[in-house]
Amino acid sequence: MNQETKTHYRKAFNSPYLSSADIVGPTDLVIQCVRLEKDKSKKSKDSFNTAYFAQKELRPGEPLKPMILNAGNSKTMSGLCKSAFIDDWQNVAGTVFVDPNVRFGRDTVEGLRLRHREPVEQASDEQIAIIDDYRESGHIKPETEEWLTNHDLTYKSAHRLIESLKAAH
Repeated sequence: MNQETKTHYRKAFNSPYLSSADIVGPTDLVIQCVRLEKDKSKKSKDSFNTAYFAQKELRPGEPLKPMILNAGNSKTMSGLCKSAFIDDWQNVAGTVFVDPNVRFGRDTVEGLRLRHREPVEQASDEQIAIIDDYRESGHIKPETEEWLTNHDLTYKSAHRLIESLKAAH
């Protein structure tokens, strides 16, 4: 069993926000907008910079939750957008990853971090044609089809999908 299929113990606490328990590796996402909102977990009366993503799912069948931007991640967004105003933080490509060495009081905990997304090579025309052939022949499962509809197809993800389709058929 790999990390992507295992269940983190913190999943049982069902946070309304993205957490380190949700991210199993660096994840490329597009921040659609950021809003200043009251805490939805009802643990405090504070307001937070809350990032909403263009993608609807983190993985097939798993809804993507909004992410609270702490001071460090807000500073990163300010730098990425070249603006200190959250109203300007729209449609920003970034990578969310888990930093295992975040200081929280006296403790060291896991925390989400945001960084600039490195340019990603998009799927080639040849890869798209191969995937389209599998689509037309009905060999793509509905959940995979839904994932393809909601995500940009990169060269790497197209390669993995084609290899898995070849192995299955």
